[in-house]
Amino acid sequence: MAEKPPVQRSVSGLRKALGSLRGRGAKVALVPTMGALHEGHLSLVRLAKKRAKRVVVSIFVNPAQFAPSEDFTSYPRSFADDVAALAALKIDLVWAPTADAMYPSGFATRIIPAGPADVGLEDAARPHFFPGVATVVGKLFLQVEPDFAVFGEKDYQQLKVVTRVAQDLDLALKVIGAPTIREPDGLAMSSRNAYLSAAERATAPTLYRVLEDSARKIKSGQLLADVMAVGRAKIEREGFRIDYFEARHAETLCPIAPSKKEPMRLLVAAKLGSTRLIDNVAV
Repeated sequence: MAEKPPVQRSVSGLRKALGSLRGRGAKVALVPTMGALHEGHLSLVRLAKKRAKRVVVSIFVNPAQFAPSEDFTSYPRSFADDVAALAALKIDLVWAPTADAMYPSGFATRIIPAGPADVGLEDAARPHFFPGVATVVGKLFLQVEPDFAVFGEKDYQQLKVVTRVAQDLDLALKVIGAPTIREPDGLAMSSRNAYLSAAERATAPTLYRVLEDSARKIKSGQLLADVMAVGRAKIEREGFRIDYFEARHAETLCPIAPSKKEPMRLLVAAKLGSTRLIDNVAV
């Protein structure tokens, strides 16, 4: 059995542990997670290990990014299994702060991002979300001071937001995006997939199939508006309730100008039963 990595739960303990890890100028990579780790998360850890000698994985279910009506209390938690999976990958440190360590009494500061956080996608459906994400990620960046931070492309808008936060605050780290890891039928791996019933799980890959089909049609020269209308109809026929199904500029996430050839990303968020799924593909 692999030796379990040390777990730190206080900022003072984290900083002491990091001082030891950074001996002789070793590079440090951070992989922020909310736990309930699956192969998608572990792929981020493997990429981090390629970029840096030392790897820190944070596990913190961040209450600031959940609205009162969302699934904070029921969000999947599997800390012992998570640590065991990270031990097998021989990471160096788990940063698992308590809520009081991350948001102590009197905490009164938030990061309110704009730019890619204000484009009418996740921010429209969940207006509380990116301030919560930006604040906790900003704190993680300042606490760990990594050379690299690795995020998955499945949460594509989030990737663009945290990249912008790091750049705008002049933080000395590089944010790295990692490809989405999928089940054999194409469903993007997500901790929330556990909420799906058997019938919903069979339907869920529709999102990826429609994204891929739409991307192929756009590349072939079909009219963007027509492709998106057909794709939306297919998703709705399968019983999804769509929050958004959009073609956006791949870097800014602004709407695509019809007369210009721009790097494009297709993004979707939709509910199937009570489970909200998101996905995206490049065009």
